[in-house]
Amino acid sequence: MYLRIVLLNQKLYFDFERKKEDYAMIEKMKWSRTPRVFVLNEDRIEITTEPHTDLWQRTYYHFQNDNAPVLQMETEEKFFSFVVKTDFSESHHRFDQCGIVMYLDSENWLKASVEYENDKFQHLGSVVTNHGYSDWATTAIPADVKNMWYRFSRREDDYCIECSEDGVFFSQMRVCHVWEGAGKIRFGIYACSPEDSSFKAVFTDLKITECAWKAHEGQQPD
Repeated sequence: MYLRIVLLNQKLYFDFERKKEDYAMIEKMKWSRTPRVFVLNEDRIEITTEPHTDLWQRTYYHFQNDNAPVLQMETEEKFFSFVVKTDFSESHHRFDQCGIVMYLDSENWLKASVEYENDKFQHLGSVVTNHGYSDWATTAIPADVKNMWYRFSRREDDYCIECSEDGVFFSQMRVCHVWEGAGKIRFGIYACSPEDSSFKAVFTDLKITECAWKAHEGQQPD
């Protein structure tokens, strides 16, 4: 019985410390665009998306969408990782999405998310936008996946995006260069519904760690 009480107290202490860290981080975050409906708690962020909100620049579709709500914090730190868990259980319409973002301005940003497609599959993917042109790299995942963790890592002006279904084992989605991403940056979360829909996106377990994307050990730099 004594051992169980000690372990319980340790668990409670850990949860309390984690919530303090989450709240301290959330307090530092600021809206680039504020949604009409949102909730900020000490360890949880909820965004209710509005119809016809999105981030995209030009490529293929030839339109520019730049009205998704974005919640971010600023840093000049050159080497770090940012982790967050997303819950999109309520997404139900094509392109409903939520995930991580580094939004510098309308023509320079990156994002990663799961985008709903239909009741059979979704798109797990990422977009990098440099100087006003977006790309989109995706893979299909089952429609019954309703949670995804992301890890966003910075090494100066190069970036790595990873994903995980359990928050422990992460898989690389993309390594990229952001042309305007060498100095002070802003990074955080976003959610949107590009078509005529709305859903509640939930973000938890936010944390910043030392850079989990280690220096390359192969060919030496030029």
